[in-house]
Amino acid sequence: MIKCSYHYIAIEGVIGVGKTTLSKLLADRYGGRCFLEDFESNPFIVDFYKSQKEYAFKTQLFFMISRFKQHLELPLPDLFHSPLIVDYIFQKDRIFATVNLDDNELDLYNTVCDVLEPKLRAPDLVVYLQASTNHLLDRIKKRGRTYEKNMSHEYLEALNNAYNDFFFHYTHAPVFIVNTDEINFVESPDHLDDLVIKIAQPHRGIEFYSPRGI
Repeated sequence: MIKCSYHYIAIEGVIGVGKTTLSKLLADRYGGRCFLEDFESNPFIVDFYKSQKEYAFKTQLFFMISRFKQHLELPLPDLFHSPLIVDYIFQKDRIFATVNLDDNELDLYNTVCDVLEPKLRAPDLVVYLQASTNHLLDRIKKRGRTYEKNMSHEYLEALNNAYNDFFFHYTHAPVFIVNTDEINFVESPDHLDDLVIKIAQPHRGIEFYSPRGI
């Protein structure tokens, strides 16, 4: 069991980058508790991928409210024992909103979000997983979710750019950036061992993961 410097770690990144997988692996290595997003309960998600413009606002509004409720239900961090590992932050919703909504919809969305966001606590550390758009498309195809099969390169590229911009300006917690094009923490025990150790260490501001001997 590896001792972790943080009580509450959030894993973030674009669709298909490996957030849920890493969350489960870290919880196991740190003896922590894993809390995963319930994104499939959104009744608009399938229609959104068929007609983004028509269903974007409904999809986004449902996600904002459901993610807010999920975060209110997060267990309190255990100050003496296991860390809490969560596979998203509430603010991810703003990232998607900037890509998916038109200006009028975004103004209304932000008005509601500005009321909800201050009620939630920030993580102690955000691990931001990056990947090239081509790698993301390959991973999305491999996992085979039906409603994601028509996701375009342009849409993922827009999300990638929006995520990068957001986290390079994020100040609520330290951000540890991991380029997953360079490592395979699922199939390589050495890669995972090194990443687990590096994440557990103290961080400040924005830092980039430097693989050891990889």
